[in-house]
Amino acid sequence: MPKGEITSEVVKEIGVLSTSKSGWNREVNLVSWNGGAPKLDIRDWAPNHEKAGKGLSLNGEEVAVLKELLSDYDPFEIEG
Repeated sequence: MPKGEITSEVVKEIGVLSTSKSGWNREVNLVSWNGGAPKLDIRDWAPNHEKAGKGLSLNGEEVAVLKELLSDYDPFEIEG
């Protein structure tokens, strides 16, 4: 691997949140970056995962905290 190259391996596909007009999907997956331990990952992917956009990777502890934070969140609640 050339210096500075970032590698990714989608270990498990969890689901697609949305698809843009350009065909990229915003996905939730378990991804190993540069051979590291897989993390929960939310980001935009080109078809066949050939390119990835900016996103967010969370370790297990962060996922647990996020689940707790979202447990009472209503995405359809109108905020004033």
